[in-house]
Amino acid sequence: MPIHPRSFNKVPQVTLTFWLIKILSTTVGETGADYLAVNAGLGAAYTGTLMGGLLIAALLYQLRQARYVPWVYWLTVVLLSVVGTQITDALTDGLGVSLYASTAAFSILLALVFALWYRRERTLDIRSIVTLRRELFYWAAILLTFALGTAAGDLATEALGLGFRVGVVVFGGLIAAIYVARRLGADAVLTFWLAYILTRPLGASLGDLLSQSQEYGGIGWGTIHTSAVFLVVIAGLVTMVSVQQLNSKEKS
Repeated sequence: MPIHPRSFNKVPQVTLTFWLIKILSTTVGETGADYLAVNAGLGAAYTGTLMGGLLIAALLYQLRQARYVPWVYWLTVVLLSVVGTQITDALTDGLGVSLYASTAAFSILLALVFALWYRRERTLDIRSIVTLRRELFYWAAILLTFALGTAAGDLATEALGLGFRVGVVVFGGLIAAIYVARRLGADAVLTFWLAYILTRPLGASLGDLLSQSQEYGGIGWGTIHTSAVFLVVIAGLVTMVSVQQLNSKEKS
């Protein structure tokens, strides 16, 4: 099945619903990966292989779309969140790479992707994702934001000892500060990507806060309940967006 040429933007408009689904997706990435690897007993290697295969299938299907399709787009984001989390966890737990090193490495890789993207396309604006090459740059950047956000979030909440509650407050506060900066005239593209990166550690801190036992500073919902609740909310929001998109097409 060929990849169709497109003239429509392939990503959603940046609205409050966009940010809500994004944060919920990052939380599912944290709790879902933990549940499959630990609670479900699949192990890190099998979970990584399974999620990697699903991600490739979803991404190929996403690339074949001629325009933004909510459920396809957000399924790809959720799977990227899980895989991004697993990449960082594999480096930290499997290979013993320090969170300081992985945070620095993913920061450099993300900066490199942005530099190559801008050099070829002269823009990093997500409203211009109308070609295959731009979309490939976009998804590469998204994967690295999840890996970087996981490493930075774990570094802050675990290695630096902030804890889950403080982590939620700190990363939420940073995103709020970026929003204020944007309202005061800061560059729209820069503030978007900064906020996008920070939603990952915010979502991870929130996921750990809800799922971890009280012994470890969490609320104790468990990974399965946290993942299930957030997936239901994501599905509801994506359905709402899909209906709104359909109604908009019918009116036009």
